Amino acid sequence: MAVQYKWKALSATSLGAFVSVMNSSALLIALPDIAKELNTSMILVIWVIMSYMLSVTILVPAIGRVADIFGRKNLYVDGFALFTVTSFFAGLSQNGPELLILRIVQSVGGALMIANSAAIVTDAFPRKELGRALGINAMVVAVGFTLGPVIGGLLTVALGWRWVFFFNVPLGIIGTIWAWLQIKEVEKMPSDQKFDWFGAITLTGGLFGILMAMSLGGLYGWGSLTTVIGFVVGAILMLVFVYLESRTRDPLLDLTFFKNRLMGFAYTSTLFNGIANGSLTFLLIFYLQGIKSMSPFEAGLMLTPFAIAMMVAAPISGALSDKYGSRELSSIGLLVMAAGLFGFTFINANTSLFEIIFWQMIMGFGSGMFNSPNNNAIMSSVPSNKRGTASGTRVMMNNAGSVVSIAIAFAVTSSGMTPQAMQALFAGIQVGSRGIFVDKFIHDLSVAFYISLFISIAAAILSYMRGKKPEWKEDKEPAKKLS
Repeated sequence: MAVQYKWKALSATSLGAFVSVMNSSALLIALPDIAKELNTSMILVIWVIMSYMLSVTILVPAIGRVADIFGRKNLYVDGFALFTVTSFFAGLSQNGPELLILRIVQSVGGALMIANSAAIVTDAFPRKELGRALGINAMVVAVGFTLGPVIGGLLTVALGWRWVFFFNVPLGIIGTIWAWLQIKEVEKMPSDQKFDWFGAITLTGGLFGILMAMSLGGLYGWGSLTTVIGFVVGAILMLVFVYLESRTRDPLLDLTFFKNRLMGFAYTSTLFNGIANGSLTFLLIFYLQGIKSMSPFEAGLMLTPFAIAMMVAAPISGALSDKYGSRELSSIGLLVMAAGLFGFTFINANTSLFEIIFWQMIMGFGSGMFNSPNNNAIMSSVPSNKRGTASGTRVMMNNAGSVVSIAIAFAVTSSGMTPQAMQALFAGIQVGSRGIFVDKFIHDLSVAFYISLFISIAAAILSYMRGKKPEWKEDKEPAKKLS
């Protein structure tokens, strides 16, 4: 019996998600060896991670819109190929700046995949099965996050950090060929669409300014000149972007997404969820290495319970959302995650590893309960010619929330550590509490978790306030199925 196209499309997008996420989580474990061998600063090593997240966040809205005009297959396949090629050259890097540049180029490939993945799956699956499909996709992401630290640690110890990148190459070649052979252009996009260049320039500049300022503010202080300039320039460009988008025929980002009750609250709860849990990994790395004196590899393994629980919950909640709807499941998921964050507010120097694992699993289960139904609500609410934009916007909101979360975490916890200790712990150069004011750091850590707790509760309220599915009225030629 021939395998249906929908499963082939899901396998291709899931493989891309797996490779991308696994590489990012594996790279965290390899940072100490990268810093030592390339003899580069801790700040630059941190930006090897942060630059990828920032770049993807900035690029996905424009890529999603391009996909709605020209189709999704070629962009996805090209993204997989670019990710693979840059992985090979990143493994050959001879210095820190070279690795950083290649990592930014690699993020372009990652953005091409991420922006199109959910849209390809939505094109392939009927609405009554979409939640299950997106849940499976989320499960694969969790598997990649779980295996990343293990694979990254083993490769770094046995073969060296460069193999964290080289490991992507055979998987990337297989994934690129498989995607090229299996993914189809199921939907015919409306004719006579134009790309909004002015919107792309202002949105890219605005996001870059604001997110860069958030990142620098967490590291160097919110009153620094660079941070202030970033906020001001970014805010001005975002206002210009909104003005332009409300007056153009073919906007880069459809602002009607946010005017509709369902879409607006679904996107806002996505942003708030990113703020609530985006810094969990960073906070626990500081705690496990600085207070519990774990090695980077041990700390990485201790972060896997979150992903394991998410891996279990995501496909179940996705399938349930097909049958019962998304509002209640998403809202309950955020409350479950809030329960996990509440547990972390009691963290101290003597907290057992069992408690760390338990509260991570509560949070991971809640995150899985939220993400799949919420993604289902968004992607099933838009017509075919808006799916790329809708998917890109969702990724942008989630990643922007994560950047904000990390910036808040840095700002709150930095007073409990010397700058040298913070940088050394993050990169794994130092293990133990040297340079950490333990009582102050534990207090600040608890404050950071309280902030995330309240944001998660707010996200749950917003998620529950969403309305009915919108009925879109398209003023251009409707998308048609290809025969």
